Amino acid sequence: MKILVVGSGGREHALIRKLMQSPKCDKIYCAPGNGGIEADGAECFSVAATDIDGMVALAKKLEVELVVVAPDDPLVLGMVDALQAEGFKTFGPKKAAAIIEGSKVFSKNLMKKYGIPTAAYEVFDNSKDAIAYVKKQNTYPAVIKADGLALGKGVILAQTEKEAVDAIKEMIDGRKFGDSSATVVVEEYLTGPEVSVLAFTDGKTVVPMISSMDHKRAYDNDEGLNTGGMGTVSPNPYYTREISEECMEKIFLPTINAMNAEGRTFEGCLYFGLMLTSKGPKVIEYNCRFGDPETQVVLPMLEGDLVDIMLAIYDHRLADMDIKWSFGSCTCVVMASGGYPLSYPKGLEITGLDEKGQLEGAEIFHAGTKLVNGKLVTNGGRVLGVTAKGNTLNEAINNAYAAVKKISFENAHYRRDIGQKALKATFDPFDFEYKQDLEDYLEENGIYIRQ
Repeated sequence: MKILVVGSGGREHALIRKLMQSPKCDKIYCAPGNGGIEADGAECFSVAATDIDGMVALAKKLEVELVVVAPDDPLVLGMVDALQAEGFKTFGPKKAAAIIEGSKVFSKNLMKKYGIPTAAYEVFDNSKDAIAYVKKQNTYPAVIKADGLALGKGVILAQTEKEAVDAIKEMIDGRKFGDSSATVVVEEYLTGPEVSVLAFTDGKTVVPMISSMDHKRAYDNDEGLNTGGMGTVSPNPYYTREISEECMEKIFLPTINAMNAEGRTFEGCLYFGLMLTSKGPKVIEYNCRFGDPETQVVLPMLEGDLVDIMLAIYDHRLADMDIKWSFGSCTCVVMASGGYPLSYPKGLEITGLDEKGQLEGAEIFHAGTKLVNGKLVTNGGRVLGVTAKGNTLNEAINNAYAAVKKISFENAHYRRDIGQKALKATFDPFDFEYKQDLEDYLEENGIYIRQ
């Protein structure tokens, strides 16, 4: 089977690495791809991820049998619709369903209409009314979100009235994120552990993947600007079996049913960004695709054939699949260019990796890299996702950072506290005195050991 993957980041590299493990996969193409994806053996083409006509033409030229549309932009623009209209099997939601990420106003209104737990909110399309509202609420931090897509940076946690007013003016009046911030959502600030849960769904069946914890802020201790993600761990120790059951009952299935009721059946990977509050789990956000960098710690834990899963979703037979996950933990540390998420240089040589852009003892997922004269150089804000597994979370963290220390490029920046919050909520199951204690712990946390 010939497969085309749309996109160019670490998420796409992780998807390609997993797809390549399938005996059904004969050839992988990627557009536009990156240096690491190319080094892995995927043939890359310089077609922009948002070029729908160009991507359809490329799929025809290559005569592919499956197209995996990974990023949010082409999904929201309707790339899956265009590909299916030409007879291609696809993975990813159609435009009508991708709006669940494409418009925060839509998703918030959906949750309100169908009783799905989320933060209280109001919607504004003029700065005067929005500013009056935050001043009246006088509660900080205040959460201000651009309605549309903003590369994961469209959320401001304003700590003061001045920060809130400035953010509103920049978004609505200054169009900081273009038309995406012409309308904003001002939201109640929720507290509690955050959990990311990606789920496979064919519009009927929902199969949550192993949970993860993202680290959005640029600097240690959750300081600095929001980014696309500076690192992740999986599974998330705060996400217990009891909480997963509550989420299935109150969030996952109700969301799929709500989308069906709206005539927007969702097929693909639906990402649930959750906050575990004192009043129960609530939805912070939806994404219409695999998260980045969550994918880098979720897919390495997947037991089985990703191609089979994607085809089952396309054929609406996900209920027939038996999807399992590896024992242990996984950690991804993102190495970024100095200056990210603002301005940063490109073209800096990366050292410490082999000719395929890899490193023994870790999986290196390339996000912003390029091959120039046989050398890997930086070509984006987030450069590498340095990923490692371990029998315990602590072991996975140590293995990932050991690999990070072997890689270098000028002004490389990475957080040094990835996984520390998760460690506070867990303990080493190998410290258990009795085998039954370990088995109970694994069952409670939805962890199943490969036989």
